[in-house]
Amino acid sequence: MSAVSDRLPTFPWDKLTPYKATAAAHPDGIVDLSVGTPVDPVPELIQKALVAAADSPGYPTVWGTPELRDAITGWVERRLGAREVTHRHVLPIVGSKELVAWLPTQLGLGPGDRVAYPRLAYPTYEVGARLARAEHEAYDDPTELDPEGLKLLWLNSPSNPTGKVLSKEDLTRTVAWARSHGILLFSDECYLELGWEADPVSVLHPDVNGGSYDGIVAVHSLSKRSNLAGYRAAFLAGDPAVLGPLLEIRKHGGMMTSAPTQAAVIAALGDDDHVRVQRERYASRRELLREALVTHGFRIEHSEASLYLWATRGESCWDTVDHLAKRGILVAPGDFYGPAGAEFVRVALTATDERVAAAVQRL
Repeated sequence: MSAVSDRLPTFPWDKLTPYKATAAAHPDGIVDLSVGTPVDPVPELIQKALVAAADSPGYPTVWGTPELRDAITGWVERRLGAREVTHRHVLPIVGSKELVAWLPTQLGLGPGDRVAYPRLAYPTYEVGARLARAEHEAYDDPTELDPEGLKLLWLNSPSNPTGKVLSKEDLTRTVAWARSHGILLFSDECYLELGWEADPVSVLHPDVNGGSYDGIVAVHSLSKRSNLAGYRAAFLAGDPAVLGPLLEIRKHGGMMTSAPTQAAVIAALGDDDHVRVQRERYASRRELLREALVTHGFRIEHSEASLYLWATRGESCWDTVDHLAKRGILVAPGDFYGPAGAEFVRVALTATDERVAAAVQRL
């Protein structure tokens, strides 16, 4: 056990424990803007679908029901502009974090293979490489990487933590570069439906991939768009030559989305109204928090999409975390996402209207 756990960095969120205690001691209670977990209700139509499927005594399939695959292919074409997407082009997964953490292992990567991800990034990209004993490195521009031994390239647009959105031109250039070197490209697009000052584009769009899914896979999640973080519901879409072997591996590993969750995902992907309502909630909270932070002396960078504001006061991120914790507000330090975030904090929009109003008042 220790041989595996020793490969991993210290779990970053444990470092926030004393600051969380400070924030919780505020007379009016803590405003937790750190983790980014949804707090609003699961839409009623999704709850009803889950309940209706509750009597599911048999094992679900890893590939999901035909109805689930229909829902995914339909959404990918309707929402992302993808074309000619079949069941072979999609694969349900048990939440996107599970996929990110175990993908290098499931791809058979190991010592001597390299995994690359953005300079500021979700820490689990690195964790996945470490679990597989592969090498890992961060980039500013992926096309400037040495392609030798590079087996897996992660894109993340909109970005967690910065909210930066890659342009269609940047995506097209990167897809072409990865293909020219035979590098598998996975694009984490979990925040794609939360664009504020930009309209995020998927690598599945024909303007980006030239009408071919060769060598590319997109990762999508229902945690943020539909408040389904507690359901563990996500999916992949892209190259069947990649997804087919992954499906076989995941069958052996028993990585199945529960039958009630599959039914809930069908309902969620078939309805756009609840996504619009949730977007409006986040847009309102974003406007209030952004103005309050700027008035308080913060500078906001990027943040044109996603569920976060990437903010700095030009000091150590931990000094900023302490400063806000003393006001009962908990945020995530930027260095959780790489050394380049040392003077930034990530401020999540995932708090109730009442708690956001409390944070605004304190700021």
